[in-house]
Amino acid sequence: MTTLHAEWIKLRSLRSTWYTLACLFGFGLGITALSTSGAHAQYWEGTAADRASWDPTGNSLKTYIVAQLVVGVLGILVVTSEFATGLIQTTLAATPRRNRLLAAKAVTATAIAAVAGQVLTFASFLLGQAVLAGHGVPSAHLGDHGVLPAIVGGGLYLAAIALLAVGLGTILRATAGGLATLVGIVFLIPALAGLFPSWLQGILDFWPSRGAAAIFATVPDPDFPHPWLNLGGLWLGVAVVLTAAFVVFRRRDV
Repeated sequence: MTTLHAEWIKLRSLRSTWYTLACLFGFGLGITALSTSGAHAQYWEGTAADRASWDPTGNSLKTYIVAQLVVGVLGILVVTSEFATGLIQTTLAATPRRNRLLAAKAVTATAIAAVAGQVLTFASFLLGQAVLAGHGVPSAHLGDHGVLPAIVGGGLYLAAIALLAVGLGTILRATAGGLATLVGIVFLIPALAGLFPSWLQGILDFWPSRGAAAIFATVPDPDFPHPWLNLGGLWLGVAVVLTAAFVVFRRRDV
């Protein structure tokens, strides 16, 4: 508990933490406002099939596209900021049990990302539905079928990305390297998914920005009909990366 409290104090004392959270809400809500403002034109100009598959909840939660990078930065900085300044040696002197130290960092980053992500998804939903209703297109309410699971699942998705970022930051020990790898995972690989051989296509069911991101929708995606299983697969993949991070952190000198 002492180690966890110490990590919380260190994280909240950094200005970069608060700047990152400010960017999370600023950019996140801005993306929501922009995406829902333009979505009404798609509704009126779309076909009958397009209107039947209209998903006001999914439209308002597109903020995850940017939010996942911001929480990723937060997760990476939890580890790499101390490597960059050399303070990791002081931290290890105070907490020589490395597994306990990394676990405290992972729990702190994940908890902050989960809370901030949940607040963001709720706020994005409410803002997005207000914008859609103002344009006279169908909107959703919290009590509608599938809305709360999408919002709660969205918070869990962002928490998983933060924990993945902690693992990447630990393995690479560099903010730039960790962020570049994260960008490749959430953007580059999904963009190149069509080039994958058929035996690798199944991995996309739990990949960030692909199968796991189906949790943000309330209209079923025929390509990813089981979003909660896909999200569970993402958490399993994150667990593998984090396990590797614990092994690397324990075995190398610093």
